Amino acid sequence: MKTEFRSLFALAGVLIATQVAAQVTFYENDDFRGRSFATQRQIGDFGRYGFNDRASSVEVVSGRWEVCESIRFTGRCMVLRPGRYPSLAAMGLNDRVSSARSLNRNARIDDQRYAQPVVQGQVTFYEREGFGGQSFTSDRQVENFQRQNFNDRASSVVVHTGQWEVCDDSSFRGRCYVLRPGQYPSLNSMGLNDRISSARMMEGNGRIDEMRFAPAPAMPAPANYRRRNNERLFEADVTSVRAVLGTPQQRCWVEQEQVSQGSTNSNVPGALAGAVIGGILGHQVGGGTGKDLATVGGAVAGAAIGATAGRGNSPSQAAMQNVQRCENIPNQAHADYWDVAYTFRGREHRVQMTTPPGATVTVNAQGEPRS
Repeated sequence: MKTEFRSLFALAGVLIATQVAAQVTFYENDDFRGRSFATQRQIGDFGRYGFNDRASSVEVVSGRWEVCESIRFTGRCMVLRPGRYPSLAAMGLNDRVSSARSLNRNARIDDQRYAQPVVQGQVTFYEREGFGGQSFTSDRQVENFQRQNFNDRASSVVVHTGQWEVCDDSSFRGRCYVLRPGQYPSLNSMGLNDRISSARMMEGNGRIDEMRFAPAPAMPAPANYRRRNNERLFEADVTSVRAVLGTPQQRCWVEQEQVSQGSTNSNVPGALAGAVIGGILGHQVGGGTGKDLATVGGAVAGAAIGATAGRGNSPSQAAMQNVQRCENIPNQAHADYWDVAYTFRGREHRVQMTTPPGATVTVNAQGEPRS
């Protein structure tokens, strides 16, 4: 009987150890939010559980898990070590996981198959609005910014990953706000410009009162293209480059129209023609940010030229009136960004870049851009 009990206890221990050694939870949204789906065994088809192509973040409790974009562990696959992966977009598997299985602890895995080490949370504070001036980046809580010589200096923030609580006093006291991932070009709206003294990342599974959140970020967080430690890099051929211009701008100017007194023979056509000529002159002499000013000046000057044209046919007495006119002009001064397509290992990838690329783009083994 004792032998049987020992065998049962040993079997139970093996089962418990197996469960602890292989456990993973998939979440519907980034940062471990939304619906979740946990498993301790391999899943050959997520569609049977209503979770196919829905996972956006993953928490590997224990063991090593292979996640694949097709059923029955086919297609593109990555191996995840224990840890928290707040976004699957970095490995090209956001809303694409269709199967997953745990790997034997003794299995030998090529380093290129592993997903990159997880950064639990990262935030960057900037000295000036619009992400200018000196900056300070952290992936752990900072109880007192004075130690980093950045106390009461932050004017803009980029939350790369995680949710961060920022406070206007040390040790997370005083007025505090929770910032979601994204770009905050100004802290004025929340009353924290040049006032942040401490910051810490919030637990992903913790419930946070909506009243504690800051206003939504102005823009999403930028992709992190920095090279990881010991990451092997490759050169991928660029196949197309498209410059994306900014939205059209409205430009306005003031024209002086000559209105004859006691006669309908006004010189409005001359003023309009002069304004057009002046606008053209302004565009020819203007450049950069001064182009707008030059256009305005040219338009006014042109209006004056047009107004004086044909005065010989106008009565001697005339009145002048100011008229504001506007037009939409495409922003041709510079490109906001470049939309770049490139191929790597037979697959096409796209990336937005702030500067035009060369003939190739530097990428990692998964085809992700690196700088």
